[in-house]
Amino acid sequence: MKKMLELENIEKQIESLPPKDQLKLVEKIAVLLRKFGLATKRELEWSGLYGLGKGLWDDEDAQSL
Repeated sequence: MKKMLELENIEKQIESLPPKDQLKLVEKIAVLLRKFGLATKRELEWSGLYGLGKGLWDDEDAQSL
């Protein structure tokens, strides 16, 4: 419960910052997360996207457009 209150307090402090300072803070947090391997850039797996657009084009022929 104490941690939740601390986080809420931090959030309120962040909200009171100007947008420019909020952005700087986000950048610093992103650097920290990358440092600990929590925010790594992942490669896309195109095979997971196969078939997602089926039905979106109805009877449209992409070659005729």
